[in-house]
Amino acid sequence: MQKITLGFSTCPNDTFIFDAMVHHKIDTEGLDFEVVLGDVEELNQKALKGALDVTKISYNAYAKVSDKYVILDAGSALGYKNGPLLISKHKIYKDELHDVKIAIPGFHTTANLLLSVAFPKAKNKKEYLFSDIEEAVLSNETDAGLIIHENRFTYQKKGLKKIVDLGEYWEQNTGLPIPLGGIVVNRELDKNLQEKINRVMKRSVAFAFENPKEAYPYIKQYAQEMEEEVMYKHIELYVNDFTKDLGKDGKNAIRELYKKAISLGILPEMNDQIFLT
Repeated sequence: MQKITLGFSTCPNDTFIFDAMVHHKIDTEGLDFEVVLGDVEELNQKALKGALDVTKISYNAYAKVSDKYVILDAGSALGYKNGPLLISKHKIYKDELHDVKIAIPGFHTTANLLLSVAFPKAKNKKEYLFSDIEEAVLSNETDAGLIIHENRFTYQKKGLKKIVDLGEYWEQNTGLPIPLGGIVVNRELDKNLQEKINRVMKRSVAFAFENPKEAYPYIKQYAQEMEEEVMYKHIELYVNDFTKDLGKDGKNAIRELYKKAISLGILPEMNDQIFLT
């Protein structure tokens, strides 16, 4: 068995798609995965150091490590109507955002990149763990919060209001799915090994789709407080046909995001060859 370090989050969409390869429910072609779990910004930080062979990464962070990593065909989180939401306790108008303090789930997250593309003047930001952002807004530590993951399903119950859906903003302006996060492999690995990992990732995603309840114990292990209904809503939101394979539309969406961000001076110029295939 060849050991590969593999980073992903404890979010249901990740544990759902990685379960089969981590637990050898599919042919891993002689690969064994040493799992490193972390929230999305922790994984981004590890990728910036080139610390993992394979990892989940925000597409924002990937722009800074395109020389170190290349994007796999499977495992990405893209889609429609699943983007980050900017929320607040009191009514805030979009033209007031340059004056307010905003809680974000990490400077390297795609959520923050989308906020920067949509509202370049909104610069008063403070980093929080994504799960603490609602509380930061409710306690008046910040005026607004940029929420991701399952908080999309909980903010209204807490009396919070939507200022803008950045997914809708992106879709209306581009007509493309919104690229959130992808799975990347270290460029230093042998090309044959990179391709093997790509095949195993595809197989793991396919297994998850064909056997959706098979991963339940693994998902539940890390989402203990989450109701099953919310857990599977979360998976439905972020796991779709683009997760099986980026395809032409998925790759175009990622390129468009980078093109816009580079033109605004938000991201640096990057490696042209960003996809494995």
